Amino acid sequence: MKPARIEKKFQMPVSWSDIPFGRQYRQALQYQLRPWWPKMFGFHLLKLGHLSTEIDTEECMIAHQFSVGNDDPRFHVLAEPLALPFADKSIDACLISHMLAYSHDPHWVLREVDRVLVDDGWLIISGFNPFSLLGIGKALPFLRKQQPYCSRFFPTLRVFDWLSVLNYEVLYHRNCQVFPWHDPENWLNKHIGGVGALNVIVARKRTYPLTPTLLKFKQPKVKIGTAIGAAKRISSRSKNR
Repeated sequence: MKPARIEKKFQMPVSWSDIPFGRQYRQALQYQLRPWWPKMFGFHLLKLGHLSTEIDTEECMIAHQFSVGNDDPRFHVLAEPLALPFADKSIDACLISHMLAYSHDPHWVLREVDRVLVDDGWLIISGFNPFSLLGIGKALPFLRKQQPYCSRFFPTLRVFDWLSVLNYEVLYHRNCQVFPWHDPENWLNKHIGGVGALNVIVARKRTYPLTPTLLKFKQPKVKIGTAIGAAKRISSRSKNR
């Protein structure tokens, strides 16, 4: 397994239109997240990166929604994703659409997002599935320098492992868009899972251990001397009567 942190820098596309079938991928992601937006409450929703900015989040209950990135006037805040200019535990929900796929240090990205998220905050992650038709294309040498094959395809179980280390609970996961050239509501794309080109994860930051452990309660020990003294007093009272 290749290390998560590498020296190579990746050029993230500035729009879904820069990715072949990008419109279908964006629609599929919005289709999967639509039932979850009304469940999210709070004050601040952070969209991190270019692709996150174009995701429709109007149905989210969080009023203040803003985007963060660098070198793009569309961002509300210009900042480096690896050094977010926000206080600890100040963001209620964060959307990182394909940010891990184009990052040379995805661990750092997750740690920085975890720092700014409040307890029980929401984290939405999307990426490309290596076990899909898109993953097969990545194995072809003449496609490796093109979008989206030039990005990194992390297996879902590996992302789950990163989230478990940070104590996140995965509430929803779905591999979708088996055939990228079809719309997300196509029958095949809706009913065939596991080999979808796009993977979607919805998780929450937890402050308690996700694996329950048995608590050892210490029973108070009765001192023998105290018990004998009490028995003697009761015996003497009964004799006086």
